[in-house]
Amino acid sequence: MVPMIDLKKEFAEIKKEVFDMLAEILESSQYILGPKVAEFEKKIADYHNVSSAIGVASGTDALHLSLDALGIGEGDEVITTPFTFFATAEAILYTGAIPVFVDIEPGTLNIDASLIEKKITSKTRAIVPVHIFGRPADMDAIQKLAKKHNLRVVEDCAQAFGSSINGKRAGSFGDAGCFSFYPSKNLGAYGDGGIITLNDLTVADKVKKLRNHGSKGAYRHEIIGFNSRLDEIQAGILLVKFKRIDEYNRKRRQKAALYTELLSGAVKCPSEQEGFYHVYHQYTIMTPKREVIREKLKAAGIASVVYYPIPLHLQEALRFLGYKEGDFPVTERAAGEVLSLPMYPGLEEETVKRIAEIIKGAV
Repeated sequence: MVPMIDLKKEFAEIKKEVFDMLAEILESSQYILGPKVAEFEKKIADYHNVSSAIGVASGTDALHLSLDALGIGEGDEVITTPFTFFATAEAILYTGAIPVFVDIEPGTLNIDASLIEKKITSKTRAIVPVHIFGRPADMDAIQKLAKKHNLRVVEDCAQAFGSSINGKRAGSFGDAGCFSFYPSKNLGAYGDGGIITLNDLTVADKVKKLRNHGSKGAYRHEIIGFNSRLDEIQAGILLVKFKRIDEYNRKRRQKAALYTELLSGAVKCPSEQEGFYHVYHQYTIMTPKREVIREKLKAAGIASVVYYPIPLHLQEALRFLGYKEGDFPVTERAAGEVLSLPMYPGLEEETVKRIAEIIKGAV
């Protein structure tokens, strides 16, 4: 069986370091907001060249607390993409704001920045671009729009750790960068976890309160907050894996390049953009013959996944927003044709070649 991601293989390579780290943490008896969290936050801030990085309990919480700390609330509108995981819209709704969707670019599957301005109203307060599958969105265009209309920008970087545009890391463009450390991510924990990258110290101070019951400590609660802290054990594991993240991403890009070389002409492959460093959280093809390919891969013991078969604007839980089929044609076509193939640093080249042969034989 070829899995989408082989976490067992990855663990085998770092097992001793992980166990040593766990032993150190367990012997310290510090489990919440301890030195490993502080060390990890500092390393993430430095990596992204920002002033602050604040560990939280999940990528969803990273989005929610960022929006909250930036003053997004009841009656506000937040522009985002309908082609993303449900948490992007959930986090907006948690604040009392309303998600307003904009269609995606057919080439990148990211939010189409050229369509954003026509959705801006007097209620619009923020834009949440999603760097889908590890490819950064057009942050230059989005930042220009935000500046013109005095809007906040919260980057959903859940799938894009280590990606960049002309050397500037995703998560360092907007008012906040929100990362998930769900185990399958390029930088994944062994449980849930997230982090927020920030340059505004006032906003960072509020996030620190929000993640810890509205308190900075000593049982003094200045605001109503949440329980959303990255725990010490997950931070320790992430420190071990963080040392390897650039190597992991380079290996992903190597596998992606081979997929593209072998599959070009048979299906629509992800494309590379000059200056954009795609980290291939997923290697996602598009084809009207998706179901035929899926069945052939399944028969050969090869995993594949459709992200995302039902766009957000057509989800039952969001029906109250009033969208209907046909509102976002590029998104809806993508939902009907995308297929993500196995992708992880340790994926063997021979396996990539076998997958490609099966796909070419199916189309």
